[in-house]
Amino acid sequence: MNSDPALRLEGLTVNYGRRPALRGVDLRVERGEMMALAGPNGSGKTTLIRAVLGLLPVDAGMIEILGAPLASLPVRERARRIAWVPQEEAARDNVRLADYVEYGRYAHRDAWSGELDGDRRAVERALASSGLTERAGDGILTLSGGERQRATLARALAQAAPILLLDEPTSHLDIGHQLDFLGRVRDLARAGEVTVIAAMHDLNLAARFTDRVVVLSRGRRVADGPPGEILSEELLLRVWGVVAERRIEPKTGVPYLIPQRLVAAPAPGAALAGWGPVHVVGGAGAATPILRLLADEGARLTVGTLNLLDSDAQTAEQLGIPSAIEAPFAPLGPEARQRNAILLGAARAIVVAAFPVGPSNLPNLDDVAPYVGRVPVFLAAEPPIAARDWTGGRAAEAWESLRAAGATVFRTPVELMAGLRKSAGAPGVEDRPQGADVH
Repeated sequence: MNSDPALRLEGLTVNYGRRPALRGVDLRVERGEMMALAGPNGSGKTTLIRAVLGLLPVDAGMIEILGAPLASLPVRERARRIAWVPQEEAARDNVRLADYVEYGRYAHRDAWSGELDGDRRAVERALASSGLTERAGDGILTLSGGERQRATLARALAQAAPILLLDEPTSHLDIGHQLDFLGRVRDLARAGEVTVIAAMHDLNLAARFTDRVVVLSRGRRVADGPPGEILSEELLLRVWGVVAERRIEPKTGVPYLIPQRLVAAPAPGAALAGWGPVHVVGGAGAATPILRLLADEGARLTVGTLNLLDSDAQTAEQLGIPSAIEAPFAPLGPEARQRNAILLGAARAIVVAAFPVGPSNLPNLDDVAPYVGRVPVFLAAEPPIAARDWTGGRAAEAWESLRAAGATVFRTPVELMAGLRKSAGAPGVEDRPQGADVH
């Protein structure tokens, strides 16, 4: 049995001029897998597919198809190994559907051969798998949008390549045709006929039909695994900047996400426009000036954990900032802290305001500790923690532990903005070392 994967990428880097589109992507796709490639617009999905097809030059790294380096394969051999279904393809001539599907057989013919018996059988199988046998004699332009996309699939299947690349193939289809198209592709993968790699925008469809979801963000692979592990509120907030609720479909056990709102829309032309989320920890009004400043600068924001009637909670509501909320005057409970953990986990930077700390909200400092060293953490130093510690010294100890672990201390809004702008200007949070105190 051949142990080579269908596709292997190692350190794949692709640039458009000076702009990086893919950055050191490693990926292994096993034979017979159906994998979704997800990510926001501009994350690198189509670039990855076009690089695998050999349509884009690779600046660094390696692409291997069924154990052979892509660069070593002649064009005809590539076409025998990889078939492609693009987002949309406009047919120019009203050719018979069967003739259109037969275009996929050209990779298997030499320059002088005509149609062979094997070609006819491949076309018939492809039409049957795509549910288009009865339309074989009709003109391609007479087909509906959904049928035409299935015709493109049939042409790719007639190519008889073991790897099938789909570039957002359902983006122009209604929900019924989306379910039909992806169901057919999934059946082919489960029957062992093809390995499928599909760039998809709809995470819920990806969860329903694929074995695995790989998420790209800013040209990097940031998540990879089964849909049940990958689809999360934290992922949607961190990568797409969207607050969502995760639920489980009771009959199938498949997870799905219900989007609720976009995190704080960026101010056009602002210094931090669209960057974040920046999670602000506050209380008793201490976070309000920071929230308003960062909102004006265009940053995407979250805040927590706050009691419902707290003035910072009211500011967050006015500005449309997602927040973790506890009941009025109550200690921070496990549900509110779990919600706060989701927001903290999605943050690209954390700002701890100079809030008064008592026994009921001391967990706000404790919950930040695991993120120091993973993302930039900024600590407000004025007024000093000793002047707002109502815990008998435990708050001061927690604050000092954050500072000693590498959090950046700021004393003025100018210092905070300088630190955040520096963080936002780096290639990625995961690459940034933590800075020293800002004085």
